[in-house]
Amino acid sequence: MLQKVATTGVDLDSVYAQTLQRIREQRGDRSRLGIEVLMWVSHAERPLRIDELCHALAVDTQSTDLDPEDIPPQDTVLGSCLGLAVVDAGALTVRLIHYTLQEYLSRPGILPDAHKKLGHACLAYLNYNQVKGLPAKNFLNLSDVPFLEYSSLYWGSHAKVELSDCAKSLVLELFDLAGNHISATLLLRRVGWLHHCSLPHHVWPGLHSASYFGIVEIVAALIETKSCDINQSDCFGLTALTWAARQGNEEVVKLLLARDEVSLSQTNGDGRTPLWWASLYGHEGVTRLLLARGDVSPDMGGELSSTPL
Repeated sequence: MLQKVATTGVDLDSVYAQTLQRIREQRGDRSRLGIEVLMWVSHAERPLRIDELCHALAVDTQSTDLDPEDIPPQDTVLGSCLGLAVVDAGALTVRLIHYTLQEYLSRPGILPDAHKKLGHACLAYLNYNQVKGLPAKNFLNLSDVPFLEYSSLYWGSHAKVELSDCAKSLVLELFDLAGNHISATLLLRRVGWLHHCSLPHHVWPGLHSASYFGIVEIVAALIETKSCDINQSDCFGLTALTWAARQGNEEVVKLLLARDEVSLSQTNGDGRTPLWWASLYGHEGVTRLLLARGDVSPDMGGELSSTPL
């Protein structure tokens, strides 16, 4: 189709706009479904498998559990977007038919509030009773919850872009479970340090998670609570400031540095300070913020006596 359009000189933007209008004019639930398919495929942090996408589309943010009857069939999912998305035969992931469509759908106003909606769906899924009931450790088969991995690893990436009030409440509800939620295990496994955890249970405080993702609004809310210990160590012995510095989240680092009680030299015993981590990953902005404090030692060594320099 695109080759035919290109040879006849038809404007692709017009073709895409007309197709989106046709999708919105579909009867029943196919209209909503078609737009949400395009929203997920164009704004997801990584390509989604078809089974992941089907479960993502079934999330009801007003419900406490996923209804299996709400999971749409694969043919219905693909048919609802009128051919604009297809399954890659090799990877079994869903992709758009052309890179120009990705560019078009990413423009402001085409699919408004995309990240807000995707983040809300991820958080609603993680707060479902059936997900919260999963053991935080010793899991083997996640085939019954195919959307779990994506929502665990990327809810924060969407929330960092835009966070609704409802999603904010879901974040705080998720943080109440701390390391007892399977999403914390999946995230720590992604970081690659799960085997270094020094505690029998995965202690992953909410402040650390928000600092890792760089969600300023959540960090600001948490550090204002009386129960918040800004220098609390997680199961790796790392602080929230260390995670923010490691990830290069400058705005979160600024927020934490504004607190007089924050420790800039606290380590997990190996000498690796927030400055060391920022230097390791090449986060120049964070490095400048830390050095500007004046009470940071740039010569404090880390593992094998290496210094930030």
